[in-house]
Amino acid sequence: MVISMTGFGRSKTGSDLFSVNVEVKTVNHRFCEFNIRMPRQLLKIEDKMKKILYQHIRRGRVEIYVSIEGESSVTRKIHVDWDLVEEYYQFIRTTREKYGIEGTVTIQDILGRNELIHIEESEVGNEELENLVLSATEEAVLLLKQMRLAEGEELKKDLLSSLALLGTIVTDLEDFAPVVLQMYKERLTKRIQEFVNGQIDETRILTEVAVFADKADINEEITRLKSHVGQFVQTLNEFEPIGRKLDFLVQEMNREANTIGSKANNAQLAKKVVEIKSLLEKLKEQVQNIE
Repeated sequence: MVISMTGFGRSKTGSDLFSVNVEVKTVNHRFCEFNIRMPRQLLKIEDKMKKILYQHIRRGRVEIYVSIEGESSVTRKIHVDWDLVEEYYQFIRTTREKYGIEGTVTIQDILGRNELIHIEESEVGNEELENLVLSATEEAVLLLKQMRLAEGEELKKDLLSSLALLGTIVTDLEDFAPVVLQMYKERLTKRIQEFVNGQIDETRILTEVAVFADKADINEEITRLKSHVGQFVQTLNEFEPIGRKLDFLVQEMNREANTIGSKANNAQLAKKVVEIKSLLEKLKEQVQNIE
């Protein structure tokens, strides 16, 4: 099954106390990598979130963003350093009496000092919030999977179209290979006739043609190339991550095409090889996006 590695899913849920928003997006990556960004009080459920995600995502870089709204998710408490307040108060009184400074210590003098009094905030973690986040994660990743599957279907259509064209070119190579051999034999015979005034050693010609045929034989490469194309088509229907296998098959097809190109002693054969390599480059780019 062809599944794209790029996709996006978002889910928003909530209760009387909380509003939870989860976004999941994926991009191409050689392995499966998770990057979760969420409030600190939810870190303990990170492993549970990864298990949910891994049920639907087996390859790609996964970015997860979790945001929470609602005042109940944060508690605030006033923190007072009473010992320091006492020292501060006594310092002001002593200084005023010692130097005859008029005035009194007011509450504003205390409230304006951050080192004496400040508000501490702490994030609240509870089971209800955690369940909301896990539920939203499940829904977001399912939406992401739908998008990846839809894009994968389009990729599959394009791949099959390219493979059909590739198969046609390989068949043309297979049909044209014997013609190249015959053309070489005719050229060789003509050149020998020009040098020996029509007296031809047929055995020598056949020997030369046999040597050329052995060096320029591309039947083995064509057979392997056709086999790889067949395996590629078959792999597209497998129900597991297939991206790496397809990438390997494209590499093998490219290797066979290079060998055929090195053996091609004919302009028309060389042109077909260029067409094959162009198609393989397109296949390689598409395969890079498959899970």
